[in-house]
Amino acid sequence: MSTRHVLLGLLASGPRHGYDLKRRHDERFPQARPLAYAQVYTTLQRLVRDGLVEVDGTDSDGGPERTLYRSTPSGRHELLGWAGEITPPAPHVANEIFAKVVVSILVADAGADPAAHLLAQRTAHMTRMRELTALKTDPGADLTTVLSADYALAHLDADLRWMTTTAARLATLTAEVTAA
Repeated sequence: MSTRHVLLGLLASGPRHGYDLKRRHDERFPQARPLAYAQVYTTLQRLVRDGLVEVDGTDSDGGPERTLYRSTPSGRHELLGWAGEITPPAPHVANEIFAKVVVSILVADAGADPAAHLLAQRTAHMTRMRELTALKTDPGADLTTVLSADYALAHLDADLRWMTTTAARLATLTAEVTAA
């Protein structure tokens, strides 16, 4: 995810200070890793340097003085261009689950149990899917939470289908490694 473009998107509705941008990011992208304040301010400095954001004054709201930032016409143009780009599907997807299963198959003769690993991983996925389903069906869930949970559920479901297929192929895969 492009922090630069997400911050530009959050600034599209009007001027905001860094603290508010961080809070809004964490609200709008609840399944993403929360942004660090340092990352927000570093990114804002780069956006100002690149002419995509400008300082719009300061605001104190009875507390410490905070710098307000707003998007420039160039920033809005950059944001619309980025939002309109099609993200190419990854040609090969490899994640930690895939790597652990492959390694478990490679070292099965040393005591690793790829079938047990797949079963335990499946259990963890199912637990997370139940949590996400409860989250999105909560009557107080906002649209961002529901969309985020749906996205995560689709990915977890794809992982589960891969795990089922891989579990069915384990004997063949292990035999291939042993013969090699």
